[in-house]
Amino acid sequence: MSAMKENLKIQLKNKFRTDLIEFVNQLNGYVSMENGQWTIKGFLDVFQNIYTISADTKIVSKILEIHIFPKILEFAQKYGYKVVLTKHQNYYPDVSFVSAENEEIKFARDFKTIYRLPNSPEFCNGFTLGSHGEYFINRNSSKNIQFPYNQYLGHFCLGIIYSRSDSHDVDETRIYRIEDLHSITSVISNFQFFVTEKWEIASDSSGSGNTANIGSINKISDILGCNGMFKNLGEEVFDDYWMNYGKITVIGEDGKPKKITKLKQFLEYRGIDVNLINTRASRRNK
Repeated sequence: MSAMKENLKIQLKNKFRTDLIEFVNQLNGYVSMENGQWTIKGFLDVFQNIYTISADTKIVSKILEIHIFPKILEFAQKYGYKVVLTKHQNYYPDVSFVSAENEEIKFARDFKTIYRLPNSPEFCNGFTLGSHGEYFINRNSSKNIQFPYNQYLGHFCLGIIYSRSDSHDVDETRIYRIEDLHSITSVISNFQFFVTEKWEIASDSSGSGNTANIGSINKISDILGCNGMFKNLGEEVFDDYWMNYGKITVIGEDGKPKKITKLKQFLEYRGIDVNLINTRASRRNK
């Protein structure tokens, strides 16, 4: 994409974003019933027994991904993209959209599912936005990524926010019959879909323990509004910060060396106005 002018790149990215938003706005009716419950009720065997789904987030996320995948294929066909899945489970991204007419036009799309916190429904636990390791630092690297990072015109999240059903309403031990289908309480309900570029909802903290993952903000209204900590700083500062996360050493007020792992420290080091940090989108303390 090196020969493509920057303004054309922006136009293509904005068009993809608009098309993807239009697409996800139609998904609520596909995955939920009129009362907001998930249309998926459980697993069916050849004897027509239905087994309810566990509320485990990994299970729910995978089934949701499978559930909407036919729609993803419809989207790709409608807008002239080929869908390329990752070679391995831990590769980035979940799906690559490659233009059927021009293979230089590629978009990364990761699938994210999160649930509202029962005691603070305006928040979720947040999620990871991909690695800030080798492929993020070396934009020509093919390690753990489908195509080199710099070949993608944009890096998008397609997300689903949902509510978990009360554990008292879901009996995971019971076996249902087909005639009971509509009486089964879904394990999740009340879906909200969102589309955002990953830098737009990034925090300045690692997303998962000791692994090299970028963390997201976790206030739901800010996620839906693409209102991350880098909102006023832009994608270039986001890239610069996470490419150098924990690698720059400065001398602290106590005279001891310390590694930069906070956005305010990084901006001071770069000479950028710290008032540009979108502080209200900082991660909520757990």
